[in-house]
Amino acid sequence: MTLGEKIIARAAGVQSVKPGEIHTIDVDYLMSNDGTTHLTIDMFHNQVKKPRIADPKKLVFIIDHNIPAENPKTAAAHKKMREFAKEHDIDFYEGEGVCHQIMVEKYVKPGQFIMGADSHTCSYGALGAFGTGIGCTDFLYAMVTGKSWVLVPETLRFELTGKFREGVYPRDLILTIIRDIGANGANYKVMEFGGEGAHNLSINDRFVLCNLAVEAGAKTGIVEPDEKVTAYLKEHGREGGDLFLPDADAVYEKVYHYDLSQIEPVVAKPDFVDTAVPVAEVEGVEIQEAFLGSCNNGRIDELRVAAEILKGHKVSEHVRFLIAPASRDVYLQAIDEGLVKTFMEAGAMMMNPNCSVCWGSCQGVIGEGETLISTGTRNFKGRAGHKDSKVYLANAAVVTKSAIAGHITNSL
Repeated sequence: MTLGEKIIARAAGVQSVKPGEIHTIDVDYLMSNDGTTHLTIDMFHNQVKKPRIADPKKLVFIIDHNIPAENPKTAAAHKKMREFAKEHDIDFYEGEGVCHQIMVEKYVKPGQFIMGADSHTCSYGALGAFGTGIGCTDFLYAMVTGKSWVLVPETLRFELTGKFREGVYPRDLILTIIRDIGANGANYKVMEFGGEGAHNLSINDRFVLCNLAVEAGAKTGIVEPDEKVTAYLKEHGREGGDLFLPDADAVYEKVYHYDLSQIEPVVAKPDFVDTAVPVAEVEGVEIQEAFLGSCNNGRIDELRVAAEILKGHKVSEHVRFLIAPASRDVYLQAIDEGLVKTFMEAGAMMMNPNCSVCWGSCQGVIGEGETLISTGTRNFKGRAGHKDSKVYLANAAVVTKSAIAGHITNSL
């Protein structure tokens, strides 16, 4: 079996599974954020004949999309989440960061099957878990029963070799992969990352790859777990889980090979994620805003890259540079390392740990005709504000250099 198939088999309590089979599974964790939790709570009260929660300790509620609340409607949704979580003894976080970052920092273990009411739940593959996004109805069913169902996906194998050259990052790799296979190239499939190149990557690097798997349509993305996963768990006060690896005779729908040393910095052009081109092709495009953050690129690694570039420079007077650490822990670490001081002295604006500009519904929205360069997850039309605005996606270094220059660039 492949890595994903082994995790499904474990969750289903069976010896083996094959693509195309449907299995009932036990869910290890259910995560929901303020994007839809209020809707799930309404359904729980109005549509379930005998409302109950199978296991509150498997539930995690996180307010991260619109925090602080920007209007009374959002405030009401947050209030509903707080009260429901307190009533049912559900783990609850508000203002502590982006949901996926919190889950990886505090909950996820390798081999687990986790469902989240957010499409980027696939991020949990960074620790060798099967994370996948679901909607309100599926979330409600799993919340009430503790179980769900899964149609076993086919698996695409991404065999990675080598190491990145200086100035190249995992974000460049995953945007290149999505360009190569297309936004529909992995529809309802597992993207399995392995090989010595994958094991050269840090947990943060793996998070970046798995997080954007859904942008190729994938059910999830998973990196083969190893001693780095075990070390990460220990650093974050937990242990255990199953370090599943694919069998030597595992069957894949297709195998792709990528040499990390051959990857170059890229930028995804508006209005789709699979439009990556070398930075030179969009060099000089004027920007009005730059964003560093999101569940894809808001960790300490990216903040360090940005701070190193900003030293001795100032953000362009024509650019708003917004920085949102992915979690409170990341923010505190950035303060301890002096990164925040560097950002502020350079003219950047620090935001509280949340989805911020990537979500595009409250903080830092851009206006008509404006252009944003972002480390966010998506660049769809209107994603970050006005329907006639433009969003380019790039790595943290390109975003920071562009914020200084006032236009898209990878040089200063």
